[in-house]
Amino acid sequence: MAGDVVYGRNPVREAQRGRRRVHRVLTAEDTDAAELTRLAGSPDHQGIVAEVDPYPYADPTTLLKAPDAMVVALDQVQDPRNLGAICRSAEAAGAAGVVTLERRAASVTPAACKASAGAVEHIPVARVRNLTDWLGHARAWVYGADAEAETPYSTLDLSGRVVLVLGGEGGGLRPRVAAACDLLASIPTTGLVGSLNVSAAAAVLLFAAPRSS
Repeated sequence: MAGDVVYGRNPVREAQRGRRRVHRVLTAEDTDAAELTRLAGSPDHQGIVAEVDPYPYADPTTLLKAPDAMVVALDQVQDPRNLGAICRSAEAAGAAGVVTLERRAASVTPAACKASAGAVEHIPVARVRNLTDWLGHARAWVYGADAEAETPYSTLDLSGRVVLVLGGEGGGLRPRVAAACDLLASIPTTGLVGSLNVSAAAAVLLFAAPRSS
């Protein structure tokens, strides 16, 4: 199969409603399950695989145009499933978009599409070469998530233009990226596990200030 692939019931349905062209759809009714698994690169296809155009990444300079735009910026998040889950939360919370890195970071792969339940077809995802530079030019309040920060996220003013910055799995924010933030904030926890997974942390922060559009 040529072109990109989307698999799973929700991702295929949202691709058909989204921005990129769907060339053909293969289902378990007309294609052997083993062949669907081969095409999807995963057994989690739920009996449906679609051939689609390459993912249309957004222009990162356009994401903060609205006066109440909220954007999630990811610093070396490398697991496509985490990227997909973050995009799902961001779309549901009314965020204006997600920014990730061109290198050393997950891209919008079929696995990311599946984890997002098709949300990547609707929320703009942009890639930047240098996240520190992009944050430096962002006309918005920039808040970084840091498990060691003294300021709890619940005290943040998340009105107006806001960028929420989250670090990669295990390493958190790199020092230069953290320095580019206006403030670092933590998500207090009371359990034995010291911090949340990056996609769970993103959901907490996003729904602290949901947008209507």
